[in-house]
Amino acid sequence: MNQSNTKDFTFEFETSTASEEIFKILLDVRSWWMGLYSENISGNSDKVNDEFTFLAGDGVHYSKQKLVELIPGKKIVWLVMESNLSFLKKTDEWTGTKICFEINTEKNSTKVCFTHIGLVPKIECYKDCSGAWTQYLQNLAQSLKWLSS
Repeated sequence: MNQSNTKDFTFEFETSTASEEIFKILLDVRSWWMGLYSENISGNSDKVNDEFTFLAGDGVHYSKQKLVELIPGKKIVWLVMESNLSFLKKTDEWTGTKICFEINTEKNSTKVCFTHIGLVPKIECYKDCSGAWTQYLQNLAQSLKWLSS
């Protein structure tokens, strides 16, 4: 199988914002996973086993996430338990995928690595979903830049 068809979507950026602050912001999904498609988030997202739902685009995207791994200041992983992306043939493509943030401090900066495990080029939503993730994460990187300046 072609490696490029199996590579999970990843987005990385660096910031001078402290890792503890970034971690706090990431756990509050309403602070960064909003502002593009009339999103509505309900539930909790900051303790292991917390669950939240994400609804966007007037119901075009629905997903339910569960926080399954938490290493304070370093790593956050949500499991997508349910999904309905109505613009796809296979509307539950996100179900069983994982949304992961890893945070590493390097000298005077903090590196944030986002990976959507299971969001790979061979699936139908890759182009649209990776594009949306890029927008959300660029907005997050920009807001962290303002926060640290």
